[in-house]
Amino acid sequence: MKRYLLFLMLIAGSCKFSGDYTPTRIEGEQLEITSAIKANDSLERFIEPYKTNIDREMEQVLAYVPYNLTKNDGELNTAIGNLMADALMELSAPVFKSRTGENIDIVLLNFGGIRSSITMGNVTTRTAFQVMPFENEIVVATLKGEAIRDMIHYLIDSGNAHPVAGIELQLEQDNSIKKVLIQGEPLQESATYNVATSDYLLQGGDNMVFFSKAQKVTNLDYKIRNLLIDYFKQEDTLTPVRDERFIRFK
Repeated sequence: MKRYLLFLMLIAGSCKFSGDYTPTRIEGEQLEITSAIKANDSLERFIEPYKTNIDREMEQVLAYVPYNLTKNDGELNTAIGNLMADALMELSAPVFKSRTGENIDIVLLNFGGIRSSITMGNVTTRTAFQVMPFENEIVVATLKGEAIRDMIHYLIDSGNAHPVAGIELQLEQDNSIKKVLIQGEPLQESATYNVATSDYLLQGGDNMVFFSKAQKVTNLDYKIRNLLIDYFKQEDTLTPVRDERFIRFK
């Protein structure tokens, strides 16, 4: 991966020490950062203790996984996606309950948000950063049943295994809906449902525009990555599997 340093120069036509100046032009130069650039020994010595401490924290073993987890092991749901959705449901629900007195009904994340596989062996803090490198936070959107219907059609049409929990969606071979259950009960158009997701998706990321119909939004002030770290710590051994939460009959 190439890295660049952008160097900008402001050339002022008139300048006073008071800060009152007007640039006459702005010039920029892109400098490629490569291995040909010599290391600064004094800077490296200054950074080294901080780097050592960060590396120690990142390599802390949190859990173990007995097999590889990838986001391409299933058509409509994957083991790693189910892991993330279930972790979100389990750890964010008590936070939401304590603040609102309500329950989380559904979890929805995005397929593209899974940025790395989890390889067989030790799961570390670095693993959580690799899987979720973004600063996304958990939000809970309250949606009417009709907006949930839009969400379901989005899941069907997207062609990706977006991680979900709390919902069971079965499709016929032609993609028509065979069954929809939310927390084990049929979807009701007039009911309201609390959907835990990321702040990125809430804002319409990945074309999830149905979140614009949210009646209210609760920010849990809990980063998804931090939640994964907490989940890994409590689980010891991770054994997620593909299941029937979202399937198509052949």
